[in-house]
Amino acid sequence: MSAQLREHIEKIVPLTDEEYAFVISHFKGGNYKKHQFLIQQGDPVPYNYFVLKGLLKLVFTDDSEKQHIISFAMEDWWESDYYAFNMKTNATMSLECLEDTEVLCLSLEDSKKLCDELQKMERFFLEKAKFGYLSAQRRIISSLTSNVRERYEQLLKQYPSLIQRVPKSLIAAYLGVSRETLSRL
Repeated sequence: MSAQLREHIEKIVPLTDEEYAFVISHFKGGNYKKHQFLIQQGDPVPYNYFVLKGLLKLVFTDDSEKQHIISFAMEDWWESDYYAFNMKTNATMSLECLEDTEVLCLSLEDSKKLCDELQKMERFFLEKAKFGYLSAQRRIISSLTSNVRERYEQLLKQYPSLIQRVPKSLIAAYLGVSRETLSRL
């Protein structure tokens, strides 16, 4: 189904053809249009998504209807409302397409089955979780200790292609500032 997923996994663990056939058999494909939701706040979260093509934003909407962008996900990234996905609760965030998007979808049951039956995949998901956790910690520390300009420059340096694909208003929301503040930088 996707050589892209195999290449992504093999950056961490090697797979034989038979192992990859087993892995890919647990995924299903999905195509979504710009502005379409993969996850909506309040709904169940059936999948963890691997992005083959396109761009997503994960958003938390607070009680005053203000949207807080938690993350963006582009090609070769995984995204979901991980708390709701793993705890089998309803979503507290929404996942929306910023571009037409193609994903591979993995259910919690299939994820567990992959890890139980192929130890390499358990290692793969552990490494992905570790890097996700480290990235979240860096973002929290940056938001606590850096000014807006420094956070914007870090984002430019870390994800230069993202800036070309995302409107400035969404970058501002991700950084937790107004569009006007970002424009002054």
